[in-house]
Amino acid sequence: LVINKPPNMPTHPSMGNYENSLANGVMYYYKSKGEERVFRAVNRLDKDTSGLMAVAKNSYIHARLGEEIQKKELKRKYMCIVCGDVERDGTVDAPIRRADGSVINRIVAPDGQRAVTHYRVIKRYREYTLLEMELETGRTHQIRVHMAYIGHPVTGDEVYGNGSPKWLCGQCLHAKKIGFIHPDGRYMEFDSDLPDYFKKLLANLETQKTEI
Repeated sequence: LVINKPPNMPTHPSMGNYENSLANGVMYYYKSKGEERVFRAVNRLDKDTSGLMAVAKNSYIHARLGEEIQKKELKRKYMCIVCGDVERDGTVDAPIRRADGSVINRIVAPDGQRAVTHYRVIKRYREYTLLEMELETGRTHQIRVHMAYIGHPVTGDEVYGNGSPKWLCGQCLHAKKIGFIHPDGRYMEFDSDLPDYFKKLLANLETQKTEI
């Protein structure tokens, strides 16, 4: 399955949120079709990140796509709006680990796991920049941590950035494309449209009417 996850929906059930998750929705879908399956996410997105996720229907496909991730054959491209004026394309190669005393937060630290994020400047605004991101690795919160680390946090990021303006319902980070080699040998690529709140911010930036 390739699913376009909305913002404000966790991938898995968690404490205090047992029902409104992507996993719950997929399991309901399986049940409605009379299929006995378990939830196997190939890639994962944060609760506040929207966009494309792949879900394997069986353990074989899950393992095959997992190998593609390890071999860097599974392609993932994101669009995001970051704070500040990013002058040029670049790469962040900085290890990430869990922050001391936190279950959720991540930090850049020498003893972390290697994490590599490539970014390309699509359009520069007065105080914000639209970027296309491509992941070489897939650490938890990788884009958010890396962009905050270089001084350009994702707009609307409540954890690593400056928070969200009242009218913006989520952080401006969207998993726009995913591509992988199907087990039958075909390369398949999927693309999703930007969510409405993301478009609204872009429209405001175009007219320089944003009040963030």
